[in-house]
Amino acid sequence: MRPLHNIIKRVLLVGITLPNAQPVNNPPPARLRELIAASAASHRGCNARAIVYGNRYRSAFWSIYLLSAIAVLFAALPPALGWDVHGHALNGYTWLWGVAELVVIAIVGLVYWLGERGQWQAEWLAARTEAELTWYLPLVAPLIDFDAPDASVNWYARLFDPGHHLREESNVDALCVRFEPLARSSLAGAWQDAAFLDQYARWAISILDGQRIYHARMRAEQHALTHRVHRITGWLFALTALGAVLHLVLHSLWLSLLAVFFPALAAALHGALAQSEAFRLEQSAARLVESLGQAIAAVEQARALSGDGAAQALADAVQAAAAVILDEHQDWHGTVRPHQIPLG
Repeated sequence: MRPLHNIIKRVLLVGITLPNAQPVNNPPPARLRELIAASAASHRGCNARAIVYGNRYRSAFWSIYLLSAIAVLFAALPPALGWDVHGHALNGYTWLWGVAELVVIAIVGLVYWLGERGQWQAEWLAARTEAELTWYLPLVAPLIDFDAPDASVNWYARLFDPGHHLREESNVDALCVRFEPLARSSLAGAWQDAAFLDQYARWAISILDGQRIYHARMRAEQHALTHRVHRITGWLFALTALGAVLHLVLHSLWLSLLAVFFPALAAALHGALAQSEAFRLEQSAARLVESLGQAIAAVEQARALSGDGAAQALADAVQAAAAVILDEHQDWHGTVRPHQIPLG
């Protein structure tokens, strides 16, 4: 079953076609296949957890905003339907709308409480970070000098300064310790193996191209979502203004209902869009698409080299590309984490 936030986005993006390119598919080097299989098995659990909590968190804030607008609708319906007028045949059932409004408010409160108690946002961020770092371990493994003395067991900390929230991934530290003997034995002499260098370069390009295509689609989706929601809210506010003008000459309770519900719905959509950080995600995805394109070109250029400096050029190009991916993850982390309302 599709999560609620995906259903809402699909409805909002009706009629919009998103890019659907396929990345190049180059097989990994034989030396890395055992490590890839081991890390993939470890990756599945944290990735599944990230998907679950990500779906809960994003569906929760979309539902809270939209249910708030529905609560306003239920509050405004009795006078619009005329049920609040004494003598109306259904006046005795007016309380039902009040109960419905309270039920909706209770659902909003329950979702908020569950999100706070379960720490859906924090669990999503932690699991996504662990999943990302676990997935890229085979890519960075050939870049590690396992014979160099280093106080850190974390492979990323040996190569980069990825940020406080990435350095404290104890599960990734444990995986680095567990995989190090395998990586050390599998990659012994790898940088003197011309076949490995070519296969590693091709495989790295596949990974980078997959990320480039993913973020190109993300950019298109967030751009379309932002513009579609802005268009809808623009129409809702315009209709509200029209209803207010018509109400000067037409005393209709339905016009009063529209003047109450339409701006509430528009505000709910705008709030959910702001909570999702669609504009900032679009901008960061656009930057990453460009950066990944440059990284792919650099790896291609290094792959074409020959001679003594070819291996070092390839290592530098792949390390720079991995740094781009880590920087993107930190940027995403910094974009999402400040949103402690409504579901910290």
